[in-house]
Amino acid sequence: MPNGQAMPGEELTARAGAPLEPGTKVADEDIVIEALRTVHDPEIPVNLYDLGLIYSIDIAGDGSVVIEMSLTAPACPVAGEMPFDVARAVAGAEGVGEVAVSLVWDPPWTPERMSEDAQLALGLF
Repeated sequence: MPNGQAMPGEELTARAGAPLEPGTKVADEDIVIEALRTVHDPEIPVNLYDLGLIYSIDIAGDGSVVIEMSLTAPACPVAGEMPFDVARAVAGAEGVGEVAVSLVWDPPWTPERMSEDAQLALGLF
């Protein structure tokens, strides 16, 4: 992994958070998405969720969260940092325990994955 970045075909998993105390109410997907929307690509003024970079969110009964995400390009200069930013943001949400964020390259990201709001913000409509 040169320069701490995952290249296509390699997997990078970022981790954050700690197990929830027994009896703690577990976050729902809306809470996780709200946390994801606080993380922005430093080169694009849109959050990662609306950019369509979050491919899957799996919330377990114990509050642990597994996320698969991609980037707009494999050579992205922050490829090694973004999954950690996502993991920390989600781990900070109420009702979230341990978080694992995997960087994946398949399927490749395309602009069609963006929300309409993101497309409008970037002038793609």
